[in-house]
Amino acid sequence: MNIIKTAEPFFFSGNRTGILLAHGFTGAPKEMRWMGEYLNEQGYTCLGIRLAGHATTPEDMIASNWTDWVASVEDGFHLLRGVTDRIFLAGLSMGGVLSLLMSSQLDVAGVIAMSTPYKLPDDPRLRHIDWIAKMIPYMPKSDEEPGAGWFDKEAFKSHISYPQNPVRSIGQLNKLLGEMRAALPNVRAPALLIHSKDDRYVPPENMERLYAGLVNASDKTKVYITGSGHVVTRDAERQRVFGMARDFIRRIE
Repeated sequence: MNIIKTAEPFFFSGNRTGILLAHGFTGAPKEMRWMGEYLNEQGYTCLGIRLAGHATTPEDMIASNWTDWVASVEDGFHLLRGVTDRIFLAGLSMGGVLSLLMSSQLDVAGVIAMSTPYKLPDDPRLRHIDWIAKMIPYMPKSDEEPGAGWFDKEAFKSHISYPQNPVRSIGQLNKLLGEMRAALPNVRAPALLIHSKDDRYVPPENMERLYAGLVNASDKTKVYITGSGHVVTRDAERQRVFGMARDFIRRIE
């Protein structure tokens, strides 16, 4: 198993506040690296984890389950806890799903979920996804050209993710989303939700449903941005996103 070059997990040592950064479905730690570098410059200790089955080969992803992705976050949390006093979870897309779910189970100071889905679009095929996956292992991510939804085309050129969605993994993501939805009322930590109105991959109304589901969060904020596609941590408005994360962490601290 070889991790794709530039897509390795990362650790940046800083103060006693830790930020665990989780990437998205089919993505890689690289999606979160610029954010990690920025927050580390602000003094924080940052750990960018690699979710099981990611940043290697799509076959590895097909072999992994949603419980493996949860375990990746939990492992990272316990590693980070050894060198910090408080931990914030920050995730993009499926990383946001994992961050919200795990903030209902772990002792976290706060959670930041960006471009995060509440549920997959209704599709009757989801009921038979494991069966379909045996015949059709991969599906195109969208019917657009790769990178069409990005505003910063230069940033897209160095973006790393699997070119297609493994069908079995879509079924695992669907199960994970069900677990997250059930856990939302148990999230008591402060939460910051960020979504781009120009996200063509996960429609922005997902954020409204997440926000509504966080009925017991001690503090919750939702922010829309524009001029960025789905991967807000690498696209044109990333500095704004990083600044909002920093301000949230400072305020909660």
